Amino acid sequence: MAEARDDGFSRYARQAWPALRRTAFLLTSDWHEAEDLVQRTLIALHRHWDRLERHDRLSGYARAIMIRLVYSDRRSHRWSREVLHELPPEPEPLADPYTLVVDRILLMNALAGLGPRQRAAVVLRYWEDRSVEETASAMGSEGSTVRSQTVRALATLRTALTAASDGTAGEARRNAEDATRAAVPGR
Repeated sequence: MAEARDDGFSRYARQAWPALRRTAFLLTSDWHEAEDLVQRTLIALHRHWDRLERHDRLSGYARAIMIRLVYSDRRSHRWSREVLHELPPEPEPLADPYTLVVDRILLMNALAGLGPRQRAAVVLRYWEDRSVEETASAMGSEGSTVRSQTVRALATLRTALTAASDGTAGEARRNAEDATRAAVPGR
């Protein structure tokens, strides 16, 4: 019995890991934190595995667990979190030919500037292409809350991205280009 339970959970975890990891990265903006968040989500899911009746509909439940863990982390670490200001020293990489990467970094930085609820609303609605009702269910809130969080988040993103593209935020574009160079090993 326990072996069948573990086999079923292992199959689900292997299948769901990539999607959960992408969602976790969008919520946290850090691959290491995303890995930890996925592991904590799967641990929480494993605790209740025997009581879950619909194993074919676990992705929504897993996302809801993940979002609650992000909220909890942000609430408890609001004042005690370390903020890194400098990148570790690395050799100067070659010029990056991929301009789309810079735009993606600008988008990810703008997304990281949103609050956890707004970020969750945008990620679930537009990145994962969920409906308002599905997003509200995953966030544990009403549809009107999802709509208002989405509108505010999109306005904030537009402002940040417009400033970056107008040249008024040339520094932001240069920072994104520097981050791109630092993120590409061996270049």
